Amino acid sequence: MTVPAPGSARWWVLAAYAWLAGMSQLLWLNFAPLLGQVQARYGVGEFTAGLLLLVFPLLYVVLSLPAGTLTDRRGYRFAVGMGAWVMAASSLLRLFDGSFWMLLAGQVGIAVAQPYIVNGITKLVTEWFAPEQGAIATGLGTMGMFLGMAVGMAATPPLVEAMGMRGAMAVFAAATIASAAAFQIASRGRGAFAHVEGIPTVGELRTLLRDRRLLLLLSLSAIGLGVFNGLSTWLEELLRPSGLNEVQAGLVGGALIGGGIAGAVVVPALSDLSRRRRPFLVLCTAVAPLLCFPLTRGGSFGAMCAVAAGLGFFSMPSFALMLDMCAQVAGAERAGGATALLMLTGNAGGVALIALVPALKQPGGFWLSSALMVGLLAVGALLAAMMPETFPPPAPAPGGQAT
Repeated sequence: MTVPAPGSARWWVLAAYAWLAGMSQLLWLNFAPLLGQVQARYGVGEFTAGLLLLVFPLLYVVLSLPAGTLTDRRGYRFAVGMGAWVMAASSLLRLFDGSFWMLLAGQVGIAVAQPYIVNGITKLVTEWFAPEQGAIATGLGTMGMFLGMAVGMAATPPLVEAMGMRGAMAVFAAATIASAAAFQIASRGRGAFAHVEGIPTVGELRTLLRDRRLLLLLSLSAIGLGVFNGLSTWLEELLRPSGLNEVQAGLVGGALIGGGIAGAVVVPALSDLSRRRRPFLVLCTAVAPLLCFPLTRGGSFGAMCAVAAGLGFFSMPSFALMLDMCAQVAGAERAGGATALLMLTGNAGGVALIALVPALKQPGGFWLSSALMVGLLAVGALLAAMMPETFPPPAPAPGGQAT
């Protein structure tokens, strides 16, 4: 029988990881509410300015599988730690704010590091937490990511206004270095559920891809992360017809992530208590299209904040649920590779949606892009209804009876 992991150590490891993963999201979305300002300051077009955000899903598609393979081969400590220090070094490049291309170089380095950090979550959880705590542990880890997104979108405009671009970038670089050091210190040792790492072969990945459950999860990831990336990247543009300025658009984005933070704690905790994953995944995906439509159509600042918070609360926990379900389908030894596949398809969807939202812009606004995102989320709800339950069955009692 496996001995449970020490009570305090696992939470410190998870907290340090959540901070680090949150910084990777914060640095990504720093410029989401500033695209108009970037265009004016550096004299670049809309697409060029958008590269500060677009490089993240693009490079995630390229590097997700190598990151997952490294995580399974060398363990999450090595892969996440390497990504942490690459991210810290790259954040320093953004101090050279006189050139748009130096900002972009820093973003490229951070984007390279991100998959090595984010893909480690399921491996960390399976090593330190029992299956009946998998969803809440994953939810808390992703909560750190959502918190980083919220800070990146809501705090960056006022910080830039108060300290200037270089001052704001210096604050974020210092926080990044501190998070890398904290993870390095906290992640020493191994959890009680640790497995011997092995190298996932191409054949094993092909076997995973023949599993109907994983294919459903990959499709859901492509839709869910794709729509989220499209929304977060172009939120300022989507809300501009409603008369919302950069700071207000950032606060709406912060409300979206803030709702996700609350949902990432509440929904996975309820899932663990009920020992069910599927009903909560179905609920999250069913609510998403109902709230996405009014958000993309615009309205008053207060109404947009309320709708965004509701959308975040019900839709973002599905990410934590999918990560846990993915790990259960693949098994602990191949959790890194399976997570890599999930994130690869999600970011491929993100690349597509980020490109499609402005491409589908009509003289009357973004109504066609809005219809596409709502329609995709509706398809996601149907796919979630087809997903079987993945929560592990109770272990048999010594006499052969299930407990």
